[in-house]
Amino acid sequence: MTTQHTPSPPYTTPETWRALPAAQQPQWPDPELLREVTDGLTRAPALVFAEECDRLRERMAAVARGEAFLLQGGDCAETFAGVTADAINRKLRTLLQMAVVLTHGAAVPVVKVGRIAGQYAKPRSRPTETQGGVTLPVYRGDAVNGLAFTPADRRPDPRRLRRMYEASAATLNLVRAFATGGYADLHQAHAWNRGFVSHSPAGRRYEELAAEIDRSLRFMAACGIDPQELRAVEFFAGHEGLLLDYEAALTRTDTRTGLPYAGSGHLLWIGERTRGLDGAHVEYFSRIRNPIAVKLGPDATADQALAYTEKLNPTAEPGRLTFVVRMGATAVTDRLPTLVEKVTAQAAPVAWVCDPMHGNTFEAPSGHKTRRFEDILSEVEGFFAVHRALGTHAGGIHVELTGDDVTECIGGGEEVQVADLHRRYETACDPRLNHNQSLELAFLVAQMLRA
Repeated sequence: MTTQHTPSPPYTTPETWRALPAAQQPQWPDPELLREVTDGLTRAPALVFAEECDRLRERMAAVARGEAFLLQGGDCAETFAGVTADAINRKLRTLLQMAVVLTHGAAVPVVKVGRIAGQYAKPRSRPTETQGGVTLPVYRGDAVNGLAFTPADRRPDPRRLRRMYEASAATLNLVRAFATGGYADLHQAHAWNRGFVSHSPAGRRYEELAAEIDRSLRFMAACGIDPQELRAVEFFAGHEGLLLDYEAALTRTDTRTGLPYAGSGHLLWIGERTRGLDGAHVEYFSRIRNPIAVKLGPDATADQALAYTEKLNPTAEPGRLTFVVRMGATAVTDRLPTLVEKVTAQAAPVAWVCDPMHGNTFEAPSGHKTRRFEDILSEVEGFFAVHRALGTHAGGIHVELTGDDVTECIGGGEEVQVADLHRRYETACDPRLNHNQSLELAFLVAQMLRA
């Protein structure tokens, strides 16, 4: 029997964040233009529906109970130029292939959430960047300014918030069409590998899996079984809720319940740099009804984790809160156990997810930011080892990836070398796994789930 949880009173006043310090917000040079843009966004249709957010919260409750696994992935930083049918198709294909590998290999339902349709803003370690003796504002994502190192491009422009909304709407339209229009039909599992490097080790292994799925589907058809669930996929969109002016402008009151939802995405998360308990981000997130997440780095304490459960999920509602840990390969087995033990002891229903990307970034001699595939895998292995030792559920992975054949992370079955980084280093911010590395990671995680 499912326990019904009644939302607490804080969900009724989402604007209280404005009285608190907000980290990582742009220094908009024209406040009047910002007001004009955000006023327009308040009148625009929401990008997602409250009912969809509620459905994802139910799926995340299954993850927290150990009955499902979360796969979340996509670009580190989306760009306006990247909003093309081909680019979105390749990302979706990569995630669909990974989900098939995880579902078939580990026999668990996979909840699919993209880092997509809203990941246009990035927190940065420094407010400015210097090149050749010239200092300009740092690039904060296409939602704020441009990547080119010129005064005009680096000037924060609130009109980009409207462009982010339009780009997110276009992306969601394409994703929904792909997910429900027959493209995501499991009978197309072979077709998802076309155009990718099928001769890679991971590609060949996937082809074998797709052939096995084909045989199973033919057997089911021969028995008169053809479930509709195989012909479409349930796919959700998520991003870091960083720009609070944008998020507030797209917050909508659900007519069914009178409660506020972030209308910009199904699942939003608070980043490592904005998770101050007394800050504006935690306050805003405490007022919306979406399923939400908090990124926890190696310095996060068990007391902080417990404080997040009390602030962000005071009614202990399953599926409401996810902790995404990003501690690094060398720290995860030392830092994570205490957090999991203390949160579990308080009976707080939390989904635990591994972000093996952000704690393993370093600068190559060429100046490129990169990550070793072996370090990424090592952090996932450590994450699983901790949960296995504690008898808790390793609930998912959260990765930065692309469907393109980029050379941004080194290692993997195709052995991208440091010397290869310059060939196709295309990210606007942090390095991403390419398609083959993503697929290889999915096979290795499926083995961990079986274990």
